[in-house]
Amino acid sequence: MKIVLAYSGGLDTSVILRWLRENYQAEVIAFCADIGQEEELDGLEKKALTSGASKCIVEDQREEFAGDFIFPMFQAGAIYEGQYLLGTSIARPLIAKRMVEIARAENADAIAHGATGKGNDQVRFELAAAALAPDLRVIASWREERFRKQFPGRSEMIAFAKANGISVEATAQKPYSMDRNLLHISYESGVLEDPWFDASSKEMRDMYKLSVAPEDAPNEPEYVELDFDRGSCIAVNGKSSSPLEVLQTLNKFGGKHGIGRVDIVENRFVGMKSRGVYETPGGAILHFAHRQIETLTMDREVMHLRDSLIPKFSTLVYNGFWFAPEREALQALVAETQRNVTGVVRLKLYKGNIIVAGRKSPKSLYDPHIATMEASGGAAYDQGDATGFIRLNALRLKVRAAVAESDSG
Repeated sequence: MKIVLAYSGGLDTSVILRWLRENYQAEVIAFCADIGQEEELDGLEKKALTSGASKCIVEDQREEFAGDFIFPMFQAGAIYEGQYLLGTSIARPLIAKRMVEIARAENADAIAHGATGKGNDQVRFELAAAALAPDLRVIASWREERFRKQFPGRSEMIAFAKANGISVEATAQKPYSMDRNLLHISYESGVLEDPWFDASSKEMRDMYKLSVAPEDAPNEPEYVELDFDRGSCIAVNGKSSSPLEVLQTLNKFGGKHGIGRVDIVENRFVGMKSRGVYETPGGAILHFAHRQIETLTMDREVMHLRDSLIPKFSTLVYNGFWFAPEREALQALVAETQRNVTGVVRLKLYKGNIIVAGRKSPKSLYDPHIATMEASGGAAYDQGDATGFIRLNALRLKVRAAVAESDSG
């Protein structure tokens, strides 16, 4: 049997790699997508091989991640439950897609992941696999009773790793877990499981990797300009950039000024609430700037229609339906709404805040001659027309009030 395992090099997937080899008598190919984990990838291939993998494949997928997944999602204005910019959610379909491709190329019998039976990632990996390779078996170790019996807690996994010569940095006392990629870092579990616990306190300062605390950010604001073309950011401060370069640049700006930290209690797809802390410095800037250029260039009814679909689109991404037909249909609509979303947004970054400092566009629908309070607006707008407009819109309200009055009498 041959299995392709989504491998991060952490405690869970390192133990699972060896466990799969022993319990399935399988050849295990470790796969890691480089989507911006930075130093976490150091020594990964050697570690996988010493942990029992027959092969370790590490691929740089950062440009694809930014251009084909993050940017289309941001064009949709996606934000889950009004706060979460979906940094982990959007990474899973990319990883699953490449796992399926590798499984085909390697003639593997199955793919496997290290997601637990309580989380969202198991659903995301497996729904993506179902959409792309319905015949491919998926192994979820955490959902197997024999695995849970062997590893009822973290200490048993650490002991197993040591006994089998698997190098892991984890300790039983680690106060939280984290997941990093180009778009964000997420922190959860451990001390963060108490929603009353203050994750912004001084004793937690060392947890954050991408951003300074807002109170420690520079005392002077900094300006940044983002150029957009058809809803995608194509330049920062006048420098043409790929989607990957845009996010890398904005991460630096945002991190310097303490931007993009979010502490939320969210509703998982599997039914429970969970508390997560996120750093999304560049994503927060991009999301905000994109909205600002839309306000200038997008037709009102088109904007309201697209906005009505943001909760649906965001939930599809969060729940793992990136490759579902309804997400693809919504994406086609989103692409149409972005046709004229072109121009420049100037922002002021200051101590955790993103402040709009200007926006302009050759596709602008804002006409100062119509909007001005200093004149009538010319032939385009006759203020006297508002009388009939208001009268017609008030008609049903007047009828309802009359009925209510007669009932009370």
